[in-house]
Amino acid sequence: MNFKFFKKHLFITIFWIVLGITLWLNFQANDSKYDALLQTIAILFYSIILTYYLTEKLLPKALQKKKMKQFLILSIFFILTLSIFNSFVFTYISVSSKEPLPVHFSDQIPILWKGFYLSIPASLLIIGTACGIRFYQEHGKIERDHILLQQDHLENQLKLLQDQVNPHVMFNILNHIHILLKKDTELASFLLLKFSDILRYQLYECNKNEVILENEIQYLKDLIDVEKLRWGNEIDVSTSFAIINKKAMIAPLLLVPFIENAFKYVSRVPDYKGFIKINCSENNNQIHLSIENTYAKIPIQSKSVGGIGLQNVKKRLNLIYPAAHQLNITENGQLYKVDLTINLSST
Repeated sequence: MNFKFFKKHLFITIFWIVLGITLWLNFQANDSKYDALLQTIAILFYSIILTYYLTEKLLPKALQKKKMKQFLILSIFFILTLSIFNSFVFTYISVSSKEPLPVHFSDQIPILWKGFYLSIPASLLIIGTACGIRFYQEHGKIERDHILLQQDHLENQLKLLQDQVNPHVMFNILNHIHILLKKDTELASFLLLKFSDILRYQLYECNKNEVILENEIQYLKDLIDVEKLRWGNEIDVSTSFAIINKKAMIAPLLLVPFIENAFKYVSRVPDYKGFIKINCSENNNQIHLSIENTYAKIPIQSKSVGGIGLQNVKKRLNLIYPAAHQLNITENGQLYKVDLTINLSST
């Protein structure tokens, strides 16, 4: 706390010390040491009071409420006020020590006026410098708060997007099991075990910002196994995984929507077997996912939740890997291709 207090007031303290020395040396050139010291103390005292109220009370509020025009008007008023005070100090300490002042106040006005307009540049310098130092400090605080706010907003967005994936995945798998329970209870039981592994991963691993790549790949394999068992011989599915650094870290549930999308839109027409090719590799902390599937514009999983997965993953990629990924999606009415490269953070 003491260090923060010292750091906050270091520049302004140095400014007042330098100003005080400068004023004293300037006054000493024309007045006695006593008068020079008296003028310096008086001007410093009043200047500190004015600038403290202006910079500590009014400036933060003006920045927070974005009312800098009103603050500028108040600053001009404070400059004029300080100039008036300085003119009185100049007149009744410096001038009066050298020659008698007129008895009547009205006769003293020309001397006060001279001290007033001569004091304006000095008052402008004092108020301007003090406000500049405080503005710099306050602006830095606002920037830090803004960065923290952006970080919190980013984390909330990522959490929201991730939460959207979980029910989507679970909905599809449970729907598969529900259908198979009416046809093949043994296969449904096997899928239920697979589902428990998938659910365990989502509950205990996916609440982190990053997960181990090996675990994420195993999760993808479980999902692919579920889909392959569901569709049986209706679809040709080929997969290839070549992960060198299995301990690399990746954002959870980032690749799932592309695989779901392939199974959702793969073509299934009479006398033609659709296919899905999934290739995933990692080398030097760079992961590459390539998916190619025959394409049907009408999704075969018409009852599933649509539209969330693909848009979700695009947003997440832009948020988590804004300058470290490349995504290309192409389709020509018959084939749908996804090519994704991500530069993962080093472990």
